[in-house]
Amino acid sequence: MPIIFACISPHPPIILPSVGSEKDRKQVKKTIESLNSLGNKLKESNPDSIIISAPHPDWGFNVPLHFLAQGFKGEIKTYLMGLEEPKFYFEDGKKVYKSKIQNQKSKIAVIASGDLSHCLKEDGPYGFHLEGPKFDKELIESLKNKDVENILKLDNKYLEAGECGLRSFCFLLGILEESGINYKPEILSYEGPFGVGYLVVNFKLK
Repeated sequence: MPIIFACISPHPPIILPSVGSEKDRKQVKKTIESLNSLGNKLKESNPDSIIISAPHPDWGFNVPLHFLAQGFKGEIKTYLMGLEEPKFYFEDGKKVYKSKIQNQKSKIAVIASGDLSHCLKEDGPYGFHLEGPKFDKELIESLKNKDVENILKLDNKYLEAGECGLRSFCFLLGILEESGINYKPEILSYEGPFGVGYLVVNFKLK
């Protein structure tokens, strides 16, 4: 199998040493520790290339790559997510696997960049909404249970969750689905001290 590493990474600029203060970074200690751990795993897997999906340019790619792929010299291919339904990106992930990955002899790492709800606290980016924590909880539980069908429906179920990563995650899940790899999502950390949900997931590939 060409895919040898897969993960979900948040992308808040505040976790970068050049952006967030020491006080800020202490509040997201679990996230930073999890990303550093993932970075070691990616390095050990020694991929030839990286595929990374994100809902935003700039920090959407730069933050995960800072922690996961510092010094990486191989090819990095990026995919900008749009506003289509999550199902569209799940199917797009399948197409990318068939057209770009399936017949590759090189080793490939896949990173899905994105944050969860931005509505977890009154002083968060979009204020507080009940759907925020509910969305995050159901997404995490669905990942644990590998309930892809439910994940594809979360966008319509939680219209006020204010998430940004669902489509990026579905793109990764589409790639894994089409590959036929037996995978197990491992939740490394989840926290939201600034009103935004930061989820770090390692996909154990068998």
